[in-house]
Amino acid sequence: MKNGQPQNSESPSQLIDARIKELGDWRGKMLGRLRALVKEADPEIVEEWKWRGVPVWSHDGLICTGETYKNVVKMTFAKGAALTDPSSLFNASLDGNTRRAIDFHEGATIDEEALKALVRAAVTLNKSTARRKA
Repeated sequence: MKNGQPQNSESPSQLIDARIKELGDWRGKMLGRLRALVKEADPEIVEEWKWRGVPVWSHDGLICTGETYKNVVKMTFAKGAALTDPSSLFNASLDGNTRRAIDFHEGATIDEEALKALVRAAVTLNKSTARRKA
């Protein structure tokens, strides 16, 4: 595997399942819910495990990551700066030219429909970029 990781026979989806279970607190529940919403938004999404343990969702390129920290679950959209965010979900990493993120703190509610719309917009953006390259 890349990044000096030992070979693992588990699929990325199994590794994400294990991370959710391993967390065992609100962060695991939040990551699990965010994962479910991403998959509802795009049933063709591909789950990956990168950078020494970060859940990644892709479709024609990177869509977003699901990072867990002590006090936050961060969902970073690779091309977030290029996405319209009418519900103002992005609340972190707002200074960059490319990425945007949503920090979810303990007890936070998720605007599920707005989040799914954001995921679908990211997929559409990736598909249009892929078509231009082809």
